[in-house]
Amino acid sequence: MLAHKLKGHSMNPVEQDIARRKNEIIAEVNALFNANIKFTDWDVPEADNELAGKLILEIMQEALDGLKAKLDAGELK
Repeated sequence: MLAHKLKGHSMNPVEQDIARRKNEIIAEVNALFNANIKFTDWDVPEADNELAGKLILEIMQEALDGLKAKLDAGELK
């Protein structure tokens, strides 16, 4: 939805605010992922970063799915 509206369509103030912070939000998600890869490197000698990345992404997706479920249920007001 936001991607469509970013292409010149009229946005309400909430959409404008989120659009302004889009790159920051993406950077924060990337930082969380990279921090967890680094923790695995520190904790596990000779870690398989590809496997770690896949597992971390699965956990992040699980968290996003949980947030979406709460939003859809009206729990994030």
